[in-house]
Amino acid sequence: MTSSVQIVDVTDATGSVVAPEWLARAERVHRQLRPHLPADYAGKMQRVFDGGARMSVAVRGDEVLGVGVHRIGENTADGMKMYVDDLVTDETQRSTGVGHALMEHMQAIARKAGCENFILDSGTHRQQAHKFYFREGMVITSFNFKKPLK
Repeated sequence: MTSSVQIVDVTDATGSVVAPEWLARAERVHRQLRPHLPADYAGKMQRVFDGGARMSVAVRGDEVLGVGVHRIGENTADGMKMYVDDLVTDETQRSTGVGHALMEHMQAIARKAGCENFILDSGTHRQQAHKFYFREGMVITSFNFKKPLK
């Protein structure tokens, strides 16, 4: 079923939006994971891109099936890494290979950039997503702790 899925990079390596029509179409799917995003989706995403994130979308025809927001960086724990901020497949397209296609695309970008690790966090309640990540060869290596400051 994924044979007609294509991956489109919405941003270039500098964070410039090179496919604004795909950014607009990505909003519906992205909000399935992040419903709290502000009404000014494009403005919010531009600030995220200015902070180092990039976006890729899985598409079929003119429909966005999945969204991946990722960034490359280096730290003392993981060396060069790609961190995935968001990975979401449209709820009507789950278990059809869309998420796998996005992960493969992002991992290819990471490898080309010399990354040693591919990392993401997933909410403890997202049990179906965890099954997917395990099938994709990912392992749990740490806990993520969070303290709201406002």
